[in-house]
Amino acid sequence: MSAPPARAERRPVPVARARGLRRFAAPPEPRQERCELCGVPVTEGGHRHLVDTEKRALACACTPCALLFERPGAAHGRFRTVPDRYLSDADHRLDDGAWERLQIPVGVAFFFRNAALDRLVALYPSPAGATESELDPETWQTVLGASRLAALLEPDVEALLMRRTEGRAECYLVPIDICYELVGRMRLLWQGFDGGAEARADLQAFFAHVEGRARTQEKGQSR
Repeated sequence: MSAPPARAERRPVPVARARGLRRFAAPPEPRQERCELCGVPVTEGGHRHLVDTEKRALACACTPCALLFERPGAAHGRFRTVPDRYLSDADHRLDDGAWERLQIPVGVAFFFRNAALDRLVALYPSPAGATESELDPETWQTVLGASRLAALLEPDVEALLMRRTEGRAECYLVPIDICYELVGRMRLLWQGFDGGAEARADLQAFFAHVEGRARTQEKGQSR
């Protein structure tokens, strides 16, 4: 007799993180973007992001500040620069039964490790924004642990982005900020029960961009 599926508690994303998503979930404001640490102007789309590990939020950063917080231990680890690497695992397999164990009602989700809580966090886009589903360690190992990307995941700043569509699974290691960007885009475009044609087209374009940037992680590679 098989064990029952792992139960997952769904709950809204904390307010602090929701504030960090506002830049993706609302139309661009006609104002100059600035580094949220030193205040210098930065260009839209041409700057880096930091993760504020205390507030669980993203912050815009100029290049010098981003480079500063790439150093281990800078600011006692409160701010961490989001990396810019994209990796794909072309051999990753995920059948319908495994996806159902995640108890995620849509075909897209991303997973990152919260270093402070030392646990995996699963999020998926919805009309209300990012919805969180906590996973127990057994589910993580059973469903995602087979991916060679899981061992490379940097806590807080990178995510495993997965999509399940038409019996095919895609698995990428990506910067955490683009996952929140996806959440904001889906929230703006979502219509009806299934998201609507515009949201589906945007999702397709988003994954085409990710696939175009991703480098395939070969067996035996550590980085």
